Amino acid sequence: MPAQGSEGSFAGVSAWLSQDPDSETFIFRKFNDLSARNILYLQCELLELEEKLKRIDEKVWPNGSIELKDAARTWEELLDQAKRPNSMASEMMTAVTEVREKLKEYHEALVLQKQIAAMHRPRNGALEATRYWLDGGLVPRAGKKPKPKLGGKAKGYLDDGDDLVSLKAPVERDYLSEAVRTYWPGRHDSPSEGRYGIRRHEEQSVTMAVGIISTILAAILLIGAIVGFSYVTAWGAKLGMICAFTTVFALSVGIMTSAKRAEIFAATAAYAAVLVVFVSNGDLSGSQCCPTPGQ
Repeated sequence: MPAQGSEGSFAGVSAWLSQDPDSETFIFRKFNDLSARNILYLQCELLELEEKLKRIDEKVWPNGSIELKDAARTWEELLDQAKRPNSMASEMMTAVTEVREKLKEYHEALVLQKQIAAMHRPRNGALEATRYWLDGGLVPRAGKKPKPKLGGKAKGYLDDGDDLVSLKAPVERDYLSEAVRTYWPGRHDSPSEGRYGIRRHEEQSVTMAVGIISTILAAILLIGAIVGFSYVTAWGAKLGMICAFTTVFALSVGIMTSAKRAEIFAATAAYAAVLVVFVSNGDLSGSQCCPTPGQ
């Protein structure tokens, strides 16, 4: 815990950020511009080293000595000749070492940037709450922060929303989950502690509530359809019910889950197939149990 009265410091800010049970406040800059520039610089250095190796090869093969050509195709010979100072083999070995080190640095930068690019942007609610606390309240149109917790350039590190990344794994972002998060009761930070009543809740409880709601609705759509078919005898009415229930099911899957389009199509087709099979079996059993007169 930070010392009393240290909320407006790096110690206080880091303590507040770490208090979130789901770590959604772990929002930081990606520095995409600097990352791209760094990779460009590394790429230019490698281009120069590539050209340097080509110049060495041009010196070796057309007019180079047999000894130097042996060094160019035999690693052990290259190591031996590279021990001689100011030799062509020494220059070749230096270039090879530089390429190896710079290429490793370049590839590591590419891999790291790929991983960072795959990270998700922070959730709007978490970003707004974190900004609200760090700025000391709502920022007016004039742009002056009321009571920023950090000074210098650090006080505006959350201003560029396009250059932010959340270290928290992405949560479900369907409409139902967002609605539940908005109204879900949580623990409020005490305003007397300088935390402006920020509300916190555990994402696990939201996920559980959404799962229960989705399960209940799925059961209602299936059981309700079956019960409804038992009271309807007209084939046209049954077709209308199949269309209505299938449409509601597709909408519920699209709204209440983060399923992709292909998954929505597959689930809807399976649901419609179940209803069609149930209706068909019901009609067949009815015709067998109630034969027409004269049979």
